[in-house]
Amino acid sequence: MKRNNRVRLLAVLGVLALVAAACGGTKKDSSSSTTTAKKTLSPGPGFDGTTIHVGVITPLTGPVAVIGNPLTSGTETWFKYINEEKGGIGGKYKVVVDKEDSQYKPDLGVQAYNKIKANEVVFAQLLGTPVTKAVLQQLRADQIVAAPASLDADWVRDKNLLPVGGPYEIQMINAADYLVNEGGFKGKTMCTMIQDDAYGQSGQRGVDFAAKDLGFTVKTTAKYAAGNPDFTAQIQQLKSSACEVVFLVGTPSDTAKLMGTAAQLQFVPQWVGQSPTWTGAFAKSPLAPYLQAHFMLAAEGTEWGDTSVKGMADMLDRIQKYTPSQQPDIYFVFGYYQARAVTALLEKAVELGDLSRAGVLAAVDKMQKTSFDGLTGDYEYGPPGTRNPPRQTTIYKVDPAKPGGLAKVKYEYTSASAKKYEFKSLP
Repeated sequence: MKRNNRVRLLAVLGVLALVAAACGGTKKDSSSSTTTAKKTLSPGPGFDGTTIHVGVITPLTGPVAVIGNPLTSGTETWFKYINEEKGGIGGKYKVVVDKEDSQYKPDLGVQAYNKIKANEVVFAQLLGTPVTKAVLQQLRADQIVAAPASLDADWVRDKNLLPVGGPYEIQMINAADYLVNEGGFKGKTMCTMIQDDAYGQSGQRGVDFAAKDLGFTVKTTAKYAAGNPDFTAQIQQLKSSACEVVFLVGTPSDTAKLMGTAAQLQFVPQWVGQSPTWTGAFAKSPLAPYLQAHFMLAAEGTEWGDTSVKGMADMLDRIQKYTPSQQPDIYFVFGYYQARAVTALLEKAVELGDLSRAGVLAAVDKMQKTSFDGLTGDYEYGPPGTRNPPRQTTIYKVDPAKPGGLAKVKYEYTSASAKKYEFKSLP
């Protein structure tokens, strides 16, 4: 009897073992095929099944190449790191960067876009407010996402754009607040000098908002066309208005000319520039003494070499590995962390199993808060209608002894006024 019970028990256990083995095998096969399906993405524009192409449209020649070239170097350095140390996007898809020269001219930017758009998954860099606005309608029609290498607030609510950083408006609001509440400039005569285009208007909006919120007036605004050969009239306009603070919106080639003119005409206000007004070459130029005495910069992140900031420490390590000849440059830093945002988008698209244009657009809505480890403020992504860009700005002074010529005066200054600013959708 005991023997029969033992036989029956062994028979039952044997059957259970076979069932378990069968179920286990089925479950394993099912899981394997599902995982494979998720990881096998269909080829499409810019993606051949193994390689992801990302486009860059930037000034590689001309006066604004002092921004475009280092910025692109930062983009390439980040993707070298992703390819070599992370295996590519999703651990398997290597990134190739395709570059085209816009010369910072909207018409050439449109030509460059049309030349390469069929072969790109996304545009990892589209430099300049005027160029971005010129291409925007085509981006929408083509269902392509681009990362604008400019900080215009207009980008925040646009589904086809992937912005980073505190917008220009926020830079100017924080700079004004710092000067009024901490810098000793309360009650001083405030003025603006802006590039006469959409980029200039972005800075002006920030100053105007700050003026209303903080209770000061903008006495005069001097305007100029990009590439202006002579700034005598504009400097005389500001000087005759007895401007004691001038908020400046421009690019480095124009900054150099207008600062030289201001020095010659002995016009010595406190200048406050948006981030693209600066280049590190100024700190080693004959302009350095004037700038050191009269110029401040409202920009992102921290000064070059500040390894107390994790993002800077990591970036410097990667420069040593992948771009050892790179010199200190704020635009390199921008390109580097902008590529980080593009990577977050592509990673999300791979996670969702779709690197098509429609798939990348869908991934935009699924993005979450992205940290840049102190190189710029964290950006709350997600559906464009709910995005929240960084509200902080670092205030710098000119210090030729520092790498890149800048020393932080106030790291990540965040004003109550900046927190109030609301971002609107473009038509």
